[in-house]
Amino acid sequence: MPGELHLGYRKRRADAPGKWLVRRYLGAVEKGKNPYQKETMGLADDYREADGVTVLSYADVQRRAHEWAAEASRGGAVTSPRHPTVRDVVDDYVRFLKAERRTGRDAERRADNFILPQLGSLKVAELTTERLVQWRDALAAAPARLRTRKGREQRYRPAPATPGDARARRATVNRTATVLKAALNRAFEHGRVNDDLAWRRLKPFDKVDVARPGHLSVAEAQRLINAADEESGFRDLAHGALLTGCRYGELFRLRVGDFQRGRIVVRESKSGKPRDVRLTDEAATFFRSLTSGRPADALIFAHADGSAWAKSHQARPMRDACTAAKIVPAVGFHQLRHTWASLAVMNGMPLMIVAENLGHRDTRMVERHYGHLTEDYRDEAIRNSGPRFGMTAPTNVVPLTEAQR
Repeated sequence: MPGELHLGYRKRRADAPGKWLVRRYLGAVEKGKNPYQKETMGLADDYREADGVTVLSYADVQRRAHEWAAEASRGGAVTSPRHPTVRDVVDDYVRFLKAERRTGRDAERRADNFILPQLGSLKVAELTTERLVQWRDALAAAPARLRTRKGREQRYRPAPATPGDARARRATVNRTATVLKAALNRAFEHGRVNDDLAWRRLKPFDKVDVARPGHLSVAEAQRLINAADEESGFRDLAHGALLTGCRYGELFRLRVGDFQRGRIVVRESKSGKPRDVRLTDEAATFFRSLTSGRPADALIFAHADGSAWAKSHQARPMRDACTAAKIVPAVGFHQLRHTWASLAVMNGMPLMIVAENLGHRDTRMVERHYGHLTEDYRDEAIRNSGPRFGMTAPTNVVPLTEAQR
């Protein structure tokens, strides 16, 4: 009979939790029209404990279904009983990253600094492409933030003034927009919002990704290793980065038991997926010297007093090492990862192998940032391996030298 409610459960999949659904019978309708109104009530408590807000128990969904039906019977607009804000869906996304992938810190920082202050209070259903474009463009025109001590007034770089500054700023905004769109897409996929058109139409800034700057030559890397402070343990840490291409956070978490079969096992990475890092003979010898005879749960890299390296501990020793090694301009610790990748590409390592060691799913990131370095390698490969027929006509033309030009 009209008004009758039916509760349903959509089964959990490998890539998404289950959902609670409700269907309300409308009675006789015109031919060709659906006699039922349907609504997604929320996520089912089949992947984590119900909280009564985002994740619902059976009792929660019964209560919500009756509230929804009562609103309809009063003649009000039949809408979702929950209208999430941008803050709601971003917070849920960050919780998901931390729980499932252990890598929500960057997304949380971008959200707190750049997304939630401007958009957090808006309901997702109220978002328009125009509003998102305004947010994106304003963020690109604003000066970049500088590292500021907690409790101090936030410091900023000068506003983008050159084409290079504007490009770099837009590339940063693209990465922040990716976090926002990932949170919104998750809400849409889980039935919390009914339309994703507004952010599907939001396009990233084009032609802003360029080759990674700041990699060291072999000679500069050698000088840096020799100049790095040995007593504090920083020399081994920097040397390990240059031999593996691992991120700082991956290195300082490594335990002796993670060096096995001549490889490093990275158990906690940015992507949330563990990976094997393959080593050269030189790198394997280096790690063998650091781990031999030590307990499996001991840290491979530690301060001189045995305490663990932590966030930002590397910044000052890296600056000091660059100064002592006369590396100008100085590079940050992350450029040691770029150095490994750049030198590997220039030595002819297949891009897929480079990508796998760095922890990328495919070669796109490597091609985007290091692909230009393969040009000389390709030229050399053609010169060495291209077919020869011994039929080139002799010539007495001699190219001019640079001095003669």
